[in-house]
Amino acid sequence: MKKILLVDDEQRMLDLLSIYLSPFYSCIKVSSGQEALEYLENHQVDLVLLDIMMPRMDGWETCREIRRFYEIPIIMLTARNEKDDVIRGLKEGADDYITKPFDERELLARIEAVLRRWQNGEKKLVSFKGLVWNEEAFELTYNGSEISTTPKEFALIGLFLQNPNRVFSRESLLKTIWGNKVYTEDRTIDSHVRNVRDKLRQVNFPVDDYLITVWGVGYKWIIKQE
Repeated sequence: MKKILLVDDEQRMLDLLSIYLSPFYSCIKVSSGQEALEYLENHQVDLVLLDIMMPRMDGWETCREIRRFYEIPIIMLTARNEKDDVIRGLKEGADDYITKPFDERELLARIEAVLRRWQNGEKKLVSFKGLVWNEEAFELTYNGSEISTTPKEFALIGLFLQNPNRVFSRESLLKTIWGNKVYTEDRTIDSHVRNVRDKLRQVNFPVDDYLITVWGVGYKWIIKQE
């Protein structure tokens, strides 16, 4: 059963959402953005259902912080339905936006649609600590500054960002990025990884903390809890 993290400062709303969703999903209830971040440090979830109007750390800030560290689908839930709020939520990294009061059938349909898009690999933009990989625009930026890459370098960093903490052997990277149509060698991978590291260092992204060499095997992009 997929796991959903419910984030709302109103206990009544948390209980209502849990009643609606528990027959279909495993629900975890937290009452603040900070609690949500603390939970995510040690647990995996399949989707975050996030209220916006919360005290101290609102939903927009919480969404932004989640996006810095994790690739998880996020649906914003709020009583506010102004167009500017919808746009802001999507810009902060939300995948969808539902206003209160809502129909439980619509809520379930929205959740299913977002999970299906992620499962089918339709997520074309990945963000991590200011680093943004945008497949549709073929654009890699760090804190708004564009980083020039070759197509293979772009594909390589995208693969790492979309699969954090997964070890990729050089052989698997060759098959995934280069395919089986051309002959190439393991040192080609090492050369491209070196180029990616150099380009990220040039914009002061701390790449050596995240793109790690697994000696004798290959490489992985690690997520460090802070």
